[in-house]
Amino acid sequence: MTNVFALCFENILFGMGNPLLDISAVVDKDFLDKFGLKPNDQILAEDKHKALFAEIVKRNKVEYHAGGSTQNSVKIAQWMIQKPHKVATFFGCIGTDRFGEILKKKAEEAHVDARYYEQNEEPTGTCAACITGDNRSLVANLAAANCYKKEKHLDLDSNWELVEKAKVYYIAGFFLTVSPESILKVAKHASDNNKIFCMNLSAPFISQFFKEPLMKVMPYVDILFGNETEAATFAKEQGFETDDIAEIARKTQNLPKENTRRQRVVVFTQGKDDTVATVVTMFPVVDIDQNDIVDTNGAGDAFVGGFLSALVQEQPLEECIRAGHYAANVIIKRVGCTFPEKPNFH
Repeated sequence: MTNVFALCFENILFGMGNPLLDISAVVDKDFLDKFGLKPNDQILAEDKHKALFAEIVKRNKVEYHAGGSTQNSVKIAQWMIQKPHKVATFFGCIGTDRFGEILKKKAEEAHVDARYYEQNEEPTGTCAACITGDNRSLVANLAAANCYKKEKHLDLDSNWELVEKAKVYYIAGFFLTVSPESILKVAKHASDNNKIFCMNLSAPFISQFFKEPLMKVMPYVDILFGNETEAATFAKEQGFETDDIAEIARKTQNLPKENTRRQRVVVFTQGKDDTVATVVTMFPVVDIDQNDIVDTNGAGDAFVGGFLSALVQEQPLEECIRAGHYAANVIIKRVGCTFPEKPNFH
């Protein structure tokens, strides 16, 4: 890759979200029951979960990884592209503490240009990934991630310049719980400048309890990601009256849109079943022996990361999905959202 091309590629992808330090461990059913967790779910920590974080570290062999949905995806996109480094910029809030330092180090190792907003009122956010068999129950304690301030970070000229430098934007729905005004500012910039703004439904609770901010951003969304459960919840909340995933994708695609120069693309993954994308096509996933699956935590983030790696290189939809399937297939054979040194994607 020529240096000029490499320079154009730096900061081409922009992500903003909740940076969390992932603490993953294999637990038993008793542990889930004790904290009222479902085997395959993602929730925000409540008071009753406060002791969980200390206990998971005390009781089990844990692994730490730089996490948070959006950060995972941009990290994977960088891994797929390899060189140049710093293809992706990432914004989010951390604490001035040990976990914050670990996160900065991990982002640097992943060659992501992480520009964190650092504050000392709340500690760095964590996410416990409680793994039982093929299932994972995620409990996120947002802490510092909740403290992101648009006017103290996104609005600063030096930071906004990085937003303007990007061509593709990706923000997971989880960030709607933190700073919907930041998402809208970025989404409007993308729309006004005919750039690509991508979003993720992220979890059923987003469509249910953050419906208003979600639907304020929706007109600016060029590419919407989600899995079959999130799609079904979204459809129910929108009164679509269908549980056919392809039909939900079609109806979602036809929701009002600001930038009419780009038709909205909707991509719904369905685990081991075909991925649905509009214009509605079914894309078979990579075959995998079920015994090879180690941890499905991060599969969705990995799919998006692979997809984005091809998207910033202006590849067609089919190629973006193929890259997404490849990345997800690699990740589920490993613990957490981790990957080998180099991808083997052709």
